[in-house]
Amino acid sequence: MNDLTSQRLEYPAARRSQHVDMLHGFAVPDPYRWMEEIDSPEVQSWIDSENALLEAFLDRSPRRGEISDRVGALAAYETISVPIERGGRRFFLRHDPALDQAVLCVMETEPDAVARTILDTNAMSEEGTVAIAGFAPDATGSRLAYGLSEAGSDWQQWHILDVDTGEEFGEVLNWIKFTQPVWSKRRSGPEPGPGSGFESGLGLGFYYTRYSAPEDGEEFKQANRCQKVLFHRLGTSQAEDELIYERPEHPEWRFRPQLTDDESYLLLTVFRGTHRETGLIAQRLDDRGGEPFGVLLSFGAAYHVIGTDGSRLFLQTTQEAPRGRIVSFDLDLDLDLDPIGQGTDFDQPSFLSTWIEIVSEREDTLDRAVYAANRFVLAYLHDAGARLVVADRRGETIAQPQLAEIGAIVDLASVAESSSVYAVVEGFADPGTVIEIDTREGQSKSFHKAQTPFDSNAFVTERHFYESKDGTKIPVFVSRRRDVPDDGSAPVYLYGYGGFNLAMSPQFKLAHLAWMDLGGVFVQACLRGGGEYGRAWHAAGSCENRQNVFDDFMAAAEWLLKSGRATRDRLAIGGRSNGGLLVGACMTQRPDLFAAVLAAVGVLDMLRFHRFTVGAGWVSDYGSPDDPLLFPILRRYSPVHNIRPGWSYPATLVTTGDHDDRVYPAHSFKFAAALQHAQPMSEEPDGSSGDPPAPILIRVDRNAGHGLGKPRGKLVAEITDGWTFILDALERGSG
Repeated sequence: MNDLTSQRLEYPAARRSQHVDMLHGFAVPDPYRWMEEIDSPEVQSWIDSENALLEAFLDRSPRRGEISDRVGALAAYETISVPIERGGRRFFLRHDPALDQAVLCVMETEPDAVARTILDTNAMSEEGTVAIAGFAPDATGSRLAYGLSEAGSDWQQWHILDVDTGEEFGEVLNWIKFTQPVWSKRRSGPEPGPGSGFESGLGLGFYYTRYSAPEDGEEFKQANRCQKVLFHRLGTSQAEDELIYERPEHPEWRFRPQLTDDESYLLLTVFRGTHRETGLIAQRLDDRGGEPFGVLLSFGAAYHVIGTDGSRLFLQTTQEAPRGRIVSFDLDLDLDLDPIGQGTDFDQPSFLSTWIEIVSEREDTLDRAVYAANRFVLAYLHDAGARLVVADRRGETIAQPQLAEIGAIVDLASVAESSSVYAVVEGFADPGTVIEIDTREGQSKSFHKAQTPFDSNAFVTERHFYESKDGTKIPVFVSRRRDVPDDGSAPVYLYGYGGFNLAMSPQFKLAHLAWMDLGGVFVQACLRGGGEYGRAWHAAGSCENRQNVFDDFMAAAEWLLKSGRATRDRLAIGGRSNGGLLVGACMTQRPDLFAAVLAAVGVLDMLRFHRFTVGAGWVSDYGSPDDPLLFPILRRYSPVHNIRPGWSYPATLVTTGDHDDRVYPAHSFKFAAALQHAQPMSEEPDGSSGDPPAPILIRVDRNAGHGLGKPRGKLVAEITDGWTFILDALERGSG
């Protein structure tokens, strides 16, 4: 046993109140309800004490400094985001190894053009915690709206920049989350310039979405409801923005605005929380005018507009195609509107029969698609790996750009008037190669390859399949350094997510690369609830079927043990966000199966998740605790509510940000406190002697959120502490 894990810990006092909720006739104790007041002196004192305990614990590890140095060296890679092309210019974020935050660059499309930085946020805060959360250039490429996030918050503040001069326009837009502004090319007056104040702004501007300002002091806690669509005219204040659309009777609805290429229609994709089934609303903007009307509002399938040709729309949809297809219809020709453009929900068989199928459903899952120059670029998932297809307007395949055998397409971008489409391709050991696809010729070439301080070819990834508890075949990736044996002698880290229709493709994460570089085997299971195999796969892990996700993950652990790839005392598990729920549920159901757990920013209180920030939207996957039929299912696996005093839990490190406004940090606070209270003081049956129990610790990152825009230094520190804890816990188990 090493010095670190031989410590017998004395945990900070965490008051246990007598608070009890009556839910559907059941008494549900909540002794740590006070931890929901995250800014209270009592909670802040507890956080300080827990962080101090963790620091003292890790500081005794002889390998912590070595791990930090190595992770820092691995972090010195340079990548760019997918380029956005407007007005003969490409805009992208560049991740510079010397900087905490990415900088925004612009580059002309002419050959041999050189990129220049137009926005650098690194000096905007002492800790480098101001990040560029999004950007949107106008059609000319001369103006750019950009959003800033501070300390990892989902809240964004948007500004407007003159690309040529670098001057800022005067207006600032607040209380924005989950938006991508859409510029309008229409003008009804003179164009304002930077510093012109609010006097000359007419016509030119963009559509965007926002929420009402939360109550003072509730910015990181209050539920976000009733998103609105507005139009901001350049040179005016946010208070003057025109309200375009809202549906207060549906407070969970969110909107994504788009314009047809001729700006004859405004299109609003409607999201109900995180449900994958969407709606579509349209509004005529030409001289015919009219109010917004519902085109598809039955929410029977996913509908995403990937391109337009005048009033003709091209949609990626799961309607009658669980794994996705491409269809089109014409708003002018196929809808029976009255003279002023009014209509009702057209999601009826008579309307759907007018659709033209362009690309039919295939065996592989259609993950994303774009339209450019009368061509479609389609990204498919083949057993969770990536495949690219270029198709013409009849749906005929004209090219299949070659990719790595096992990789992930993490982004696609196009612009209607250009034949270029850009794709970002990653792997477990590849931070990202941007390829440029000429849709007219069907040819592809490398636009930018990540510059790395490590050799990606020194790592190998294999895809395997195993059977879950009910016999379902589950794909799993096993990745490691080529010189590390896959025979159970190396430490193994099993990672998963299993939710929200998100496919767990072989994407790059610095933490996972560092684990492999340190000599560990990384395993990623593609669980039900994800998007690997379409709607049915997602539904099989949602709501009343949520236990399937946990069974799939525990079956992955058992497969690793039975195949000889891992031993119990060298097996750790981890997950983030919904993945934090995954590992929290599995460790409380089968604490004997794992030696160590890393639960990051997890959803852990399944009876109150819907009461904070954007949590109400997650009922798509979890169901609502207010539903008497789903309440017992949620209660049965809720990690906070299934910790049993006296059980011996594996070594666990819980991590969160002190103001995470995606997954409220009280989830992690309650879970850590309850585990510390329940963990027996001795591993001997009589409680009188024996080795110290496995440590239960929490790391609360100050001035941090869910992970968005985490500075490089903070990221390196978080990864270092996680792997220091896990490696020492596994050494404890094997020693």
